[in-house]
Amino acid sequence: MMAAIKSGGGFWEFLRFLGVGGIAALANLVARYLLDFVMPFEVAVVLAYMVGMVVGFFLFQKMLFGGGGIEGKRVVRFIWVNIFGATLAWAVSSIMARLVLPAIGWEWHMFEVAHLFGVGAPAISSYFLHKYYTYA
Repeated sequence: MMAAIKSGGGFWEFLRFLGVGGIAALANLVARYLLDFVMPFEVAVVLAYMVGMVVGFFLFQKMLFGGGGIEGKRVVRFIWVNIFGATLAWAVSSIMARLVLPAIGWEWHMFEVAHLFGVGAPAISSYFLHKYYTYA
């Protein structure tokens, strides 16, 4: 399976990546919602991203990019890519929740909407970084 995906894939591979990543993103969003009860929004966003990251690592390896056990190099690369993604998600979530949405008068589930934008922000960069760096 890994050879078929690495040999091309293109648009359909990216759609599969989004689908698998969507499951990890859902874990992220649910974790952030639950963590909001016990900590500030920005801290909850970072910790929830870590939950999604663990779910994503195993799902991407098992369902998309292939590979057997947990390789140290792969784990370290996955973490580096996700540090970048978490920073981007945190920045977008915070800016949306604290500046953009209040500026346009958005009040309906403001933190959930802001976090959804933040979680989606690193999708394209993560795809290419995981394909050509993490799981290469």
